Amino acid sequence: MARAELHRFNGLLLVLLVFSSFSILESKRIPTTLDGPFPPATRRFDTSLRRGSDDVPLDDPRIAKRVLSIHPEQIALAASFSPSSIWISWITGDAQIGTGVTPLDPSSVRSEVWYGEESGKYEFVQRGSSLVYSQLYPIEGLLNYTSAIIHHVKLEGLQPGIRYYYKCGDSVLKAMSEEHTFVTLPPSAPDMYPHRIAVIGDLGLTSNSTTTIDHVTMNDPSMILMVGDMSYANQYLTTGGKGASCFSCAFPDAPIRETYQPRWDGWGRFMEPLTSKIPMMVIEGNHEIEPQIEGMTFASYLARFAVPSQESGSNSNFYYSFNAGGVHFIMLGAYVDYNQTGSQYAWLKKDLKWVDRNVTPWIIAAWHPPWYNSYSSHYQEFECMRQQMEELLYNFGVDIVFSGHVHAYERMNRVFNYTLDPCGPVYITVGDGGNIEKVDVDHADDPGKCPSQSDNIPEFGGLCHLNFSSGPAKGRFCWEQQPEWSAYRESSFGHGILEVINSTYALWTWHRNQDVYGDNSKGDQIYIVRQPELCSANIRKFTLEDW
Repeated sequence: MARAELHRFNGLLLVLLVFSSFSILESKRIPTTLDGPFPPATRRFDTSLRRGSDDVPLDDPRIAKRVLSIHPEQIALAASFSPSSIWISWITGDAQIGTGVTPLDPSSVRSEVWYGEESGKYEFVQRGSSLVYSQLYPIEGLLNYTSAIIHHVKLEGLQPGIRYYYKCGDSVLKAMSEEHTFVTLPPSAPDMYPHRIAVIGDLGLTSNSTTTIDHVTMNDPSMILMVGDMSYANQYLTTGGKGASCFSCAFPDAPIRETYQPRWDGWGRFMEPLTSKIPMMVIEGNHEIEPQIEGMTFASYLARFAVPSQESGSNSNFYYSFNAGGVHFIMLGAYVDYNQTGSQYAWLKKDLKWVDRNVTPWIIAAWHPPWYNSYSSHYQEFECMRQQMEELLYNFGVDIVFSGHVHAYERMNRVFNYTLDPCGPVYITVGDGGNIEKVDVDHADDPGKCPSQSDNIPEFGGLCHLNFSSGPAKGRFCWEQQPEWSAYRESSFGHGILEVINSTYALWTWHRNQDVYGDNSKGDQIYIVRQPELCSANIRKFTLEDW
């Protein structure tokens, strides 16, 4: 080959190599929200997979009680409003279930946490409070339940971003736990963020649930957002037998929906390997309602979980906020009053007003039922809540919203009032933790799958179903194709990981249970990008006169 031809050949080869490398890099490029809005995409349910799995029995070694009665179990951490404090909760004693139950005396066991910055050296001790709760039924044949003793201790004066070692229990009774450790969350600052935030919804306690938690553990988060529907204890009769997923359908004349509270204890043991070392922030879902005697509800949720309600100015454990590094988290309650005349709305407005975006640039909100949802299941179910609250969140520039309830995955384009809007939040549904009700596979835009307007009645609040007044679905209740605000949806169990990188970029990754664990297994991935310079003009500046 002549030298000139050789040069041309080498040049062509170099161009091909560069083009090939560029193509490979482009194919591996992670998209950003700046590339959107994206054309709607759907990955249909893989029929080679089962839609669900059975619950783990309570005598399974993974969730059986492993300590003596007076020793702590079901140990769980929860963040406080600031990283200088943290909540530690645990349970001692034995719960009871039967026709006649006698509550234990909470004062019979101390609530102590011994802790320090070196393993085996506990320089500090903090004491807290304890309580028991009951689940009682005034109906012959239903068994009553009273819990073991639930302890909550708040550690204060901690240093942000520091590892602490602790034991909890009663030192007088010589009933202390083994040593555990945790790292406090980073201080509130625009350049400080939690390592990884796991987002889980509708978890339950099935074989699928165990796969989800194993996968979460492998992904090494520094915090968990649990967006409702945790133990699914209300899927069981008080005798421990299986109940009905659609209770009102199967037993329309039944006076009350039963719940088998020992499932909560099994769930607490199941979660302890994670929750004893990283904080888990919870919000109530419909499966936590658990009605009982005299119309009481949410007894287990209110007793078992410590949340920073008072620290964040809330008068209710059903809604609260907290900071983790440069992120302000808002946890909202969908099963208590959310109307603009109510206390939750007033608290939310005040909480948002006092967020300093120079210190916590990101605002992330979470509640259980999604406002934007293109699945048949729960379609437009909480439209009333959206109509009451959406404008407030939009006006204050909330960046991301996480919800569950629908047992599938869906990520939206930025949206406000069903209209594509570059300043709207990114709504993400992750109700795919693995619960016994199985994964949802039908979409409201599938032929014959649009629910009627009398379907999807919420367990709290009214009906505000609407036909769309503009856009591609004008005049209809359901879209005839995947809505333009729905960027990606897939029916699969899994969980999400959010990695906030700086004040502008956050990496969101959804992991599917059927994928191999590791960094290369991603069901959906995108950089969520804030644009404060674009959207600040849209963020209404509330003044004291406004409220």
